[in-house]
Amino acid sequence: QKADFLFTGRSGGNITTATVHKVVTLAASKAHIQKKVSPHTLRHSFATHLLEAGTDIRYIQSLLGHATLKTTQTYTHVANTILQRIISPLDI
Repeated sequence: QKADFLFTGRSGGNITTATVHKVVTLAASKAHIQKKVSPHTLRHSFATHLLEAGTDIRYIQSLLGHATLKTTQTYTHVANTILQRIISPLDI
């Protein structure tokens, strides 16, 4: 049975998680990013950018494959720009 992979290793099969980690780390280094970066960092960024763009967190939950919303909330970092747009009823 032939499998179609988006990214393949030298043998034409799937690539390992270690290879993905090396590629992401190397890309971060070439971009002069000094902070520790991993594939998991990209997952956090993906969720955060969707949230900043106004995407409903339930859609983000589905995209990330989380069973509970609580799990998704740990992946998202609310940006200050979003917090500044929210008007408290106490400020009206």
